[in-house]
Amino acid sequence: MQTLIHLLKCNVGTGLLGLPLAIKNAGLLVGPVSLLAIGILTVHCMAILLNCAQRLTQRLQKTFLNYEEATMYSLETCASPWLRTHSLWGRYTVSFLLIITQLGFCSVYFMFMADNLQQIVEEVHITSNTCRPRKMLAPAPILDIRFYMLTILPFLVLLVFIQNLKVLAVFSTLANITAVGSTALIFEYIVQGIPYPGNLPLVANWKTFLLFFGTAVFTFEGISMVLPLKNQMKNPQKFSLVLYLGMSVVICLYICLGILGYMKFGSDTQPSITLNLPNCWLYQSVKLLYSIGIFFTYALQFHVPAEIIVPFAISQVSASWALFVDLSVRTALVCLTCVSAILIPRLDLVISLVGSVCGSALALIIPPLLEISTFYSEDMSWATVAKDIMISVLGFLGCIFGTYQALYELTQPANSSVANSTGVYA
Repeated sequence: MQTLIHLLKCNVGTGLLGLPLAIKNAGLLVGPVSLLAIGILTVHCMAILLNCAQRLTQRLQKTFLNYEEATMYSLETCASPWLRTHSLWGRYTVSFLLIITQLGFCSVYFMFMADNLQQIVEEVHITSNTCRPRKMLAPAPILDIRFYMLTILPFLVLLVFIQNLKVLAVFSTLANITAVGSTALIFEYIVQGIPYPGNLPLVANWKTFLLFFGTAVFTFEGISMVLPLKNQMKNPQKFSLVLYLGMSVVICLYICLGILGYMKFGSDTQPSITLNLPNCWLYQSVKLLYSIGIFFTYALQFHVPAEIIVPFAISQVSASWALFVDLSVRTALVCLTCVSAILIPRLDLVISLVGSVCGSALALIIPPLLEISTFYSEDMSWATVAKDIMISVLGFLGCIFGTYQALYELTQPANSSVANSTGVYA
């Protein structure tokens, strides 16, 4: 049961709240169908990674392999001499992608917290017990969104100085409680008084569909935690059942929230559904609670790249400088995520960009290729090889075109008729 909870937690975050806009970018019919298809593909790739790691542990008499190690050892034992020679680069590539992905998550968290904090603070004087629906357009914000990012920065720096996993586990529990409570209240609101969806397009423009692809992959990008979660189980052989059960719940949750959120808010759908919630104390508290949960989750996401980068940095200096280097690197990484958020304060586009660039590679491109390199010498069927190649090609195309579209949108000025994540919505 504990492993199931951890699996759900790893796949539910800010991406969940951006799914109504993702459905809007794809269309009321194409969006849910595509989200289901991407969910099935990512779960299948998780299962592929599990099978590859299990076979490699048997070959090499190892007890546990993480994603990076599985990639390296798969290349070491494959049929190609060139890949065997360069197997270490497989590990470096996956480690690099994990670092970029996790820091991308942290940058998204900065924007999410700043967006919601701005709404809470600048609307406090007009907030009451009576809930008033929001409109699409609003007066200019009092303070720039970047001010709120800089306000959050020192608190996050202090947070990441905490390295004790037991303390981080307490933060994780707090984040889970706030996320569950907030999500329940969000569902309670969006299921009430849903307008007739007859005017909503079933199929959206293909350019916005590319943004949908990146967002969908971002929300499902929990593949890096699959092997560690399996290793924590008392009965690892049952993990496949836990994986399919947990991810089925996640996929259903995503589809329901995406459809209901888009039907509820229609063309006014914002990059985060919390920005669509009405202005009253109840739903302002929902934003605050979810932001607190994301604040604590930041430390958990940050822990992954820190565990890769900090030990390497410390190994380059003497023991007397170890603590200084440790804290300096952590501070620099947090500042890096803040600077990224300041430079690109567009929550929806950054989510799509991170999902397209790194999420596609980790969740869709690498696992099928890993299966080919691991099992090809064991008379692997051509049907399986063709299937793996098709999944990798799909992921590659999504990566290329999704990245292009996200970068293109980032170069365009924000359109006042299109919701963005840089201000208050009254």
